[in-house]
Amino acid sequence: MKARPRPRAAARAAGKVVAFVDMGTNSVRLLIVRIRPNHSYTVLNSQKETIRLGDHEFAERRLQKSAQDRAVLVCRRFVELAKAHGADEIIAVATAATREARNKAEFLKRLKAQAGIEVRTISGREEARLIYLGVASGINLGKKRALFIDIGGGSTELVLADQHQVFALDSLRLGAIRLTNLFLEDDDGAVDEEEYDVICRHVERAGVVPLRRLARRRIEAVIGSSGTIENLAEIAARKFAGRRRARDDLLTRDQLRRVVRMLCALPLGARRKVKGMNPERADIIIGGAAILETVMDELKLDEVRISDRGLKDGLLVDYLARRGATPHLAKLSVRERSVLHLARACQFDEAHARIVQALALELFDSARALRLHAYGAPERELLSHAGLLHDIGVFLSFDNHHEHTWYLVKNADLLGFDQVEVAQIAALAYFHRRNFPESGHPKLKGLSKRERGVVERLSVLLRIAESLDRSRTAAVRHARIRLEGEKKLILELKAVRDCHLELWSAESHAEAVKQAFGRKLKVRAQVRRARKG
Repeated sequence: MKARPRPRAAARAAGKVVAFVDMGTNSVRLLIVRIRPNHSYTVLNSQKETIRLGDHEFAERRLQKSAQDRAVLVCRRFVELAKAHGADEIIAVATAATREARNKAEFLKRLKAQAGIEVRTISGREEARLIYLGVASGINLGKKRALFIDIGGGSTELVLADQHQVFALDSLRLGAIRLTNLFLEDDDGAVDEEEYDVICRHVERAGVVPLRRLARRRIEAVIGSSGTIENLAEIAARKFAGRRRARDDLLTRDQLRRVVRMLCALPLGARRKVKGMNPERADIIIGGAAILETVMDELKLDEVRISDRGLKDGLLVDYLARRGATPHLAKLSVRERSVLHLARACQFDEAHARIVQALALELFDSARALRLHAYGAPERELLSHAGLLHDIGVFLSFDNHHEHTWYLVKNADLLGFDQVEVAQIAALAYFHRRNFPESGHPKLKGLSKRERGVVERLSVLLRIAESLDRSRTAAVRHARIRLEGEKKLILELKAVRDCHLELWSAESHAEAVKQAFGRKLKVRAQVRRARKG
């Protein structure tokens, strides 16, 4: 009888738990993840606590004792939480409020002695780099150059970059708390137009050099992160769309201007009650809004796309890269990395999934060449991702694993995809072992007629591809569809060993092929056994 693995050995096999702490001027954020040997990770916990570390600090450049007390208390709790999850390591950084404080050393000693956490202070440019890593890891930019804007409590970071390369990094001494302390301290009333204009002019002067430099550069997209921008977008969504903010929502310059005018017209008590307002942010949001509006005005930006990722996510990305965990992932797009992460987190059969993925794409390409469909690169990519994920539901149970796969894909928060694309990938994976999808099927709910058509046709190709590795022996290496006459399709297979099971399985999809493409299907195989040695 085999000896059972020791608990520590089992834990190492399950992966390493690491906690990341971002100590900002307004809030402290915690991210706890389990990083597996295959480079996938699972988020175990994510927390945020408002501490107002920068309150009344920037004028004298001293952290107040009460603010330090709040920070120590929250960090102590976060350390306890990280240890409860079995954290092997805690990576913690502090930003504007700490780096500018004259009593920084005293504060860091308190954190180590009283909270049991070592915090390193990072520069503004390093903060900008980490924010970019965190935000860019969750969006699909392609070849676009984007301006990343992050408005913190003490500083604002501006990064011009594409998916993989940074062109400009700037950190401005402008933040929601800093401006509130400077212009609106102890002011619980409405903010008149003249007061607001004074704040905006200060922002313009403080950011004149980087803003002029950026005005000369090509900006094809704008991404906004941070609590201030998220909260402004939430208020705009409630006001103009009558709903909660959706992931990747856009905030237009006109919407921002109208939200700002509404907020300025209200005293603090009424501002806290605005739909979508985070009450803890109501007193500082006008200062933060002035930064965003001024940047958008100066650079003539029409809209900003909202991201809920930030520095703590960048710490994770940086951690993986520094330890050599992601060299082969670096060449993948955000979408590819996100899909692979989900698949590996579900402990999928990667060899089988790769074969199915490759065969499905060969079928897609040959069917397109015959004009059986007119889909292009976007639909081909969806099929590719569905091919990799089609069996991940086995992680929960083999029975009804297509149903489990659909649920996992729909609820996995895949990065870089919109909701329609996620729904299509989930449906493609679901129908890889079901009957031909009817247009009224509940798994197709919310998709347009064209989007349903993509699922209906491409799920047949995925079903055939899956059947061509039925024995999980990689017997079939290549597959293509060709036309014989006007109404007959021939599925040609190239195999390296006997593939009778695969032949029989592929032939069982003839009726689905006829429904999808209007033609009969015949399967033929050519077996050339691989040479030994």
